[in-house]
Amino acid sequence: MTLSRRLTAGILACALALQPLCADELPELGDAASNDLSPQMEKQIGRQIMNDIRTSEPAYLDDSDVEGYLNTLGSKLVAASADPGLGFTFFAIADPSINAFALPGGYIGVHSGLILTAQTESELAGVMAHEIAHVTQRHIARQVFQSRHLSMASMLAMGLALLAARSNSQVAGGTIAATQAGLASAQLAFSRNFEREADRLGFDTLRKAGFDVRGMAVFFGSLQKATRLYENNATAYLRTHPLTGERLTDMQNREMDVQYRQVPDSAEFQLVRAKLRAMQGTPVEAVNDFKRLLDERKFTAEEATRYGLAYALFRARDWAAAEEQIQKARGVKAAEPMIERLYADIRLARGDTAGGLAVYRQAIQRSPRHQGLLDGYAQALLAARRFDEALRFADAQLQWQPDSTRYRRVRAAAHAGLGHEAQQHQELADVFALQGQTQAAIEQLELAQKAGDANFYVMSAIDARLRELKRQRLDELKERRD
Repeated sequence: MTLSRRLTAGILACALALQPLCADELPELGDAASNDLSPQMEKQIGRQIMNDIRTSEPAYLDDSDVEGYLNTLGSKLVAASADPGLGFTFFAIADPSINAFALPGGYIGVHSGLILTAQTESELAGVMAHEIAHVTQRHIARQVFQSRHLSMASMLAMGLALLAARSNSQVAGGTIAATQAGLASAQLAFSRNFEREADRLGFDTLRKAGFDVRGMAVFFGSLQKATRLYENNATAYLRTHPLTGERLTDMQNREMDVQYRQVPDSAEFQLVRAKLRAMQGTPVEAVNDFKRLLDERKFTAEEATRYGLAYALFRARDWAAAEEQIQKARGVKAAEPMIERLYADIRLARGDTAGGLAVYRQAIQRSPRHQGLLDGYAQALLAARRFDEALRFADAQLQWQPDSTRYRRVRAAAHAGLGHEAQQHQELADVFALQGQTQAAIEQLELAQKAGDANFYVMSAIDARLRELKRQRLDELKERRD
């Protein structure tokens, strides 16, 4: 990613930290002033930033179990939000810090540290509902409107600070403080306005979605207490979402009007947390960690803890011990998709290809839209060199996920396995095009033209697509010059 694009992404991603000058100037939703950044432009910017994250951000967690879970949970919350038709994408960042952030256009990132810190699913849902409210209320567009009061130099400095925050929060904090000198009091007041609005709407979303509304206040209260214990070392989330006693009191007051009911965590919440924990450290360290939890009986859900141990043993390539633990997890919680996926992968690792694929097929029949199962089965077919089956399976998934780069990559790998060089490059061109990398897509189609192994119909499709992308590339270059 070029420096200018990283700056743009950094500025927009931290728009909630760019507090404007006066709360009275805050435009209402639908006000003409808020249209300086249109919803279409927000979505376009967000898509580009998301493409950059997926292709260039080392901390992006490309794990279909975790991402699938976040999108399942997020979809439940979005359906109960102020704008259920907006369209959201949730993704994970492998980072131990406690943080979540909203990008333009409904892209919401959640750090693994936040998922592991949340003690209940309602706590995690509370933070996500808060971020959803930032998006539905178009806070980023409204910030861009207000940022006209800031100099370009200040905006660029703030963008650099947010980029620095990825690796050194103290340096970033100093840069932000220097940039905002003289504006702090007015900006902080406005930031609280945004946060209060997101609190109120996030609370309503949490309640309507059927979660424990106390989860929001409990989580934020825990963060506040942790911050007090470690002075001048606020979590990343509190640095960009200032928490006041007034906000916390407001959350607790809202709870009083809602009748208490216990909301159990989903099994997948516990399993995702176990998987993230099992990914930490070396395989041996992860194995010892989960063995200690089991020995000391320090767990909320036994099946999740045994799943975590099985995953750690899988990392350590101890297939027999991994299978023993996953079988025990299956005995506690039968037919849970994440458990079945790991069981299938263990069978495959032990050389039982037919058995592993059979486990996948049976699990998919029970959970036909579980992203982790679908992704795992596609990769298993490729590993087993069942390329024709992999092609057919990817085609079926693309029927309901037409913009999925995941299954286009499966198609590319399957064509490569079958010796279809032109079609391999054709599929990779679609991957790059979907990621906004038009020039790379053109280069793939030019390689497809030179391959010489495609029939007339495939070549016609390649030629037509190449002409289309070249026109698109010219338009992009013209926009950049203008």
